[in-house]
Amino acid sequence: MDFDFVVAGAGFAGSVCAERLANGFGKRVLVVEKRDHIGGNAWDYSDPHGVLVHGYGPHIFHTKSDEVWSYLSRFTAWRPYEHRVLGCVDGKLVPLPFNLTSLHALFPGKEAGDIQTKLVAKYGMGARVPILELRKQEDAQLRELAEFVYAKVFVNYTRKQWGLPIERLSPSVSARVPVVVGWDDRYFDDAHQAMPAMGYTPLFEKMLQSPHITLQLNTDYRDIAAELSPKAVIFTGMVDSFFAYRYGTLAYRSLDFTLQNLPVESFQTAATVNYPNEHDYTRITEFKKLTGQTAPSTTIAYEYPRPYEKETDEAYYPIPLEENTRLHSRYVEDARLLHNVLFVGRLAQYRYLNMDQVVLEALRAVEAVMKDNA
Repeated sequence: MDFDFVVAGAGFAGSVCAERLANGFGKRVLVVEKRDHIGGNAWDYSDPHGVLVHGYGPHIFHTKSDEVWSYLSRFTAWRPYEHRVLGCVDGKLVPLPFNLTSLHALFPGKEAGDIQTKLVAKYGMGARVPILELRKQEDAQLRELAEFVYAKVFVNYTRKQWGLPIERLSPSVSARVPVVVGWDDRYFDDAHQAMPAMGYTPLFEKMLQSPHITLQLNTDYRDIAAELSPKAVIFTGMVDSFFAYRYGTLAYRSLDFTLQNLPVESFQTAATVNYPNEHDYTRITEFKKLTGQTAPSTTIAYEYPRPYEKETDEAYYPIPLEENTRLHSRYVEDARLLHNVLFVGRLAQYRYLNMDQVVLEALRAVEAVMKDNA
């Protein structure tokens, strides 16, 4: 069978592109996926105890984009959910991002009150302040707070997560978890926050359910590329792998997960508890608290970041270092010479994109490729 388009990868990037090409424009699309399942890293499944778990770590959907929300709502109903994270700091569980509740839990009463007054005066109630900005303040108490949060929340967690000191990484990394001048203990402040009511995998199944889409699992695009002659290819895997690593391997971080089912209804007080300073793992996730399931037992996941090994590991995070950006730019230049290949998604674009950002990138990619093939 001839195809108009080939999409490599059945995660958010590939599935959105395939769905829009097929249902939006009536194109015949072949989706090839090297894993044995759809959904990419958002894939979820029921474990032997009947608990819905996320196979590649917790995925919490949130977006400020009405367009993305409206689009995905075609394929799933939603369970309202606002993510809250606790962090273990000096033996106490406090909200993260660090907020006024955290401040009053960890600082003496009068000092906490004074710092709160200064934070509100400087930034305004509700502000979300990057830790690197807070560290620049001249006021002694604000600097004390900044250095405390920097040391207790960021430094060791970042070293575990990225395998590098925080000073080497792009400021965008620490900016993802600001200091909140307020009592809002939600991890995200996006307008739309929810979980797919039946899980992520059914969302992808519905997205790819089209007579114009052919799905081929357990297939690496690179192994069959020579047999195909589509109008265009949308590639969502690692951009360096597409070019057979001709300039070298881009740097990524990988993760290991240890799942454990416990004969209790609840294990911890929040869906995710971070451990910046203790243990080799960075966090523990209790999946029932994400999905809203009821079951007599509960399943938790311990998350261990580690170095990525090419060809054997899953690549989770592009490492935001200047030298990696320079290497990636060489692949970008080669990609620009390929007029019938688009690179979409976190790995293909070598960017730390959230799920909603990937969806938006995919929608825009389809608009662009259809304009070029009009």
